[in-house]
Amino acid sequence: MQRMKASDFPQEVLNLFDRYVHGGIGRREFIDRASKYAVGGMTATAMFEALKPNFALGEQISASDSRIKAQEVSYPSPQGNAKTSGYLVQPANAKGKLPAIVVIHENRGLNPHIRDIARRLAVANFIAFAPDGLTSVGGYPGDDEKGAAKFREVNGPKMFEDFVASAKWLKGRPESSGKLGAVGFCFGGGVVNSLAVRLGPDLSAGAPFYGRQPSAEDTAKIKAPLMLHYAGNDQGINAGIPAFEEALKANNKTYTKYVYEGTQHGFHNDTTPRYDEAAAKLAWQRTLEFFNKNVRGSAT
Repeated sequence: MQRMKASDFPQEVLNLFDRYVHGGIGRREFIDRASKYAVGGMTATAMFEALKPNFALGEQISASDSRIKAQEVSYPSPQGNAKTSGYLVQPANAKGKLPAIVVIHENRGLNPHIRDIARRLAVANFIAFAPDGLTSVGGYPGDDEKGAAKFREVNGPKMFEDFVASAKWLKGRPESSGKLGAVGFCFGGGVVNSLAVRLGPDLSAGAPFYGRQPSAEDTAKIKAPLMLHYAGNDQGINAGIPAFEEALKANNKTYTKYVYEGTQHGFHNDTTPRYDEAAAKLAWQRTLEFFNKNVRGSAT
């Protein structure tokens, strides 16, 4: 199957889809408003379908890959939803204790793409855990559109406590070296920023991808070094960058910021046309190097 690219769509349609993804408009409104931009025989409905994720297209590491061992697990979340589930992936031939990375999903729940991200980290010799923030409403329902609807049913503060609990549970596992990193995308990027605020020195490194930024007051509480990845065409998220950077600098925080020019929000997600291969590969390489330095303690 030929992969479509962001450049195959008018920017106005990409902007509308971004609003749809973030819950600003529904499917029907997207199709109504995108119809005026329908070009080349591609209807608004066809554009909507083409922009939705194709998980098979983006899978890099199979769930049955011999290099990993993966399992569905539950963990306690006493301040959240009592008991929450997730996807734990480790290198199959791990030697000794390994650094751990918690992977925070987008506003769809623990879908196949986020599971694949966890597997990629395991292949890179980390313990990876991806909690499902939709556990309290039955878990990821197998479809992103349904997942978005389920996401809106979840108690937000309790879900954040579930993510905090997942990080602490992962950090304390016997296979873990006690060093913890966090990576997240979109909604999950904002959660990574919030985990950095909440966990303080218990987080060794955070790599949020196009995540919403904390307040200046909360930024002062961050202890972990951050690697901030942003898309060039992402006005909603990028509007928060200047104030965040000002607070990071004012409080002498360690951070690196990358803006990938010409890319769309979601450029790292290789299941959709918004994927930008060059930017995604560079951002991921940088992220692994960042975790190797700050969570593993080496530059290898």
